[in-house]
Amino acid sequence: MKFIFVLFIFIYTSIAFSQQDSIVKLKEVVLIDSKLKTFSLAHSIFNLSDSIIQRNNTSLTDLLRNNTTIYFKENGKGMVSSPSFRGTTAQQTAVIWNGININSQFNGQTDFNTINSFDFNSISVRTGGGSVIYGSGAIGGTIHLNSYLNFENRISNTLRLNYGSYSTLGLHCKLDVGSDKISANINFSRNESENDYEYIGYNKKNENGNYQNNSFNSLFGYKINEKNILKFATHFFDGERFFSGTIASPSKSKYQDFNTRNLIEWKFENNAIISTTQFAFLTEKYKYFENKNSDLFSFGEAKNAVFKYDLVYKVSSKIKINPIVSHTQSTGKGTNVLKINRDITSFSFLLTHKIDKKLDYEASVRTEITSNYESPILYSIGVKYNPSSFYSLAINSSKNFRIPSFNDLYWEGLGNPNLKPEHSLQYELNNIFKIKEIEIKLSPFYTKLKDMLRWVPNASGVWQPINTDKVKIYGVETALTWMKKTRIGLFQFNGNYAYTESINEQTDKQLIYVPYHKLSTGLTLNVKSINLNYNYVFNGKVFTSSDNFYTLKEYGLSNASLDYTMGTKIKGIISFQVLNLENKPYQNVLSRPMPGRNYTINLTLNF
Repeated sequence: MKFIFVLFIFIYTSIAFSQQDSIVKLKEVVLIDSKLKTFSLAHSIFNLSDSIIQRNNTSLTDLLRNNTTIYFKENGKGMVSSPSFRGTTAQQTAVIWNGININSQFNGQTDFNTINSFDFNSISVRTGGGSVIYGSGAIGGTIHLNSYLNFENRISNTLRLNYGSYSTLGLHCKLDVGSDKISANINFSRNESENDYEYIGYNKKNENGNYQNNSFNSLFGYKINEKNILKFATHFFDGERFFSGTIASPSKSKYQDFNTRNLIEWKFENNAIISTTQFAFLTEKYKYFENKNSDLFSFGEAKNAVFKYDLVYKVSSKIKINPIVSHTQSTGKGTNVLKINRDITSFSFLLTHKIDKKLDYEASVRTEITSNYESPILYSIGVKYNPSSFYSLAINSSKNFRIPSFNDLYWEGLGNPNLKPEHSLQYELNNIFKIKEIEIKLSPFYTKLKDMLRWVPNASGVWQPINTDKVKIYGVETALTWMKKTRIGLFQFNGNYAYTESINEQTDKQLIYVPYHKLSTGLTLNVKSINLNYNYVFNGKVFTSSDNFYTLKEYGLSNASLDYTMGTKIKGIISFQVLNLENKPYQNVLSRPMPGRNYTINLTLNF
């Protein structure tokens, strides 16, 4: 019923706005997460283009695995998915929705298979620490899910349908409308799959792995006058997954989750100041059934209210200061977590200074007030130098943190209320070289992490969370982009490579599920109405035990697609995609095989 209701609302809204005239030229783009651009001058930011998003499957896992250096642990296709970003854990990667941190209050992370990438106008990856701006968990890097507004007279609709192997079905609808006073974009997605792929080499199938989900994302804006804009953003995800087992152990479990996010923003802007007031309310609910045929389940429910006031003051043409005050109130309860409350008030101060055309720097500091833990003083410093059009250099250093989650602190009988936040010191050097159509980025990094939270067995053999490890992480990331227009057509190449060592200083061993090597490449040839795309992903071996005795071997996967752009009155694209071209067996979590060669056909209509 929820699916039918949301689809009805979408179609009704499309008809209601379809009477407006369409204007192709964009007059204005208003982003909610302005900090991503304004106060990240010394960080590397990778913006995923619309064409890249359209070529990938709907899950955020597939999109980022195929196009970035982030490694994902996925418990089977469509199952729980968690990242390792620059050698850190899933809890040390923050996901930011329109400027708001949406990591779970229960486990401190985001399941990347509960986010449909088509629901957002813009998806970006920001490397390195960002806790001063984005709070807990922004240690390895941050993933940004943004929407934007165009205040212009327009109406456009997008309908995408896909069908693939294992009875996989997808529907995505997008409506983008507006005038000089009102702007809105509305997205709805529906995905489902039997997900019964074969385990190559085991004569078994992925049983109990089917899933279905609906998601809705919208952003509305009202321009009161030239200086004041009101915005309202909302997002929900409603999903049900039947958790597949391992090679040796079948499963009968299922998991239901329902997450909502709402945001109201008032923005005032003149020549000297930008004043932004935000109020967000987020909820997360889950039910876990050990036996899908039983009515017995465990559950959890959390609510998160966020108030933020953000003032950017232009001191001069070269200096900007930005004080930020926020208050977050979180509540949670569940089968294993008694009802608890947590209040956090934070104060941040940011500064940017453009010394001349070649040299900029930024500095920021943050502190928090809460009764749940002792808050550290966080800081970030960055310098960017542009000596020529050929080369630029950026250096940044920051202190970041991750606070203990509700499960860490309050899990009944096992939680540890005396836990301290994880602390990290991070250093990064970004070199950018531009030679005609080629751009090369070279970014060595170093992170020192202490008080790392881990669940370990105590003297009685009971697993409990403690601050146990010191970790040093170092490595280098490289990125290459090349675009060449010839008489044949347009060639594009993107390549990303990371070498990472993430070492437990007590044991001198690499952390589990952190590959030394991760490579992703993409090659596109555009000839008139035809696009040929080839993508290759290599994951180096990972250790699955803390003593580095057990490993998962490395693997390389090829994906290919053919797109044809139709030139009819209703414009569109039809695409055929082959994943795991060589039909290779592989796992990124021990004993949980991933699919072999599989196919998808997509039809996208724009009208």
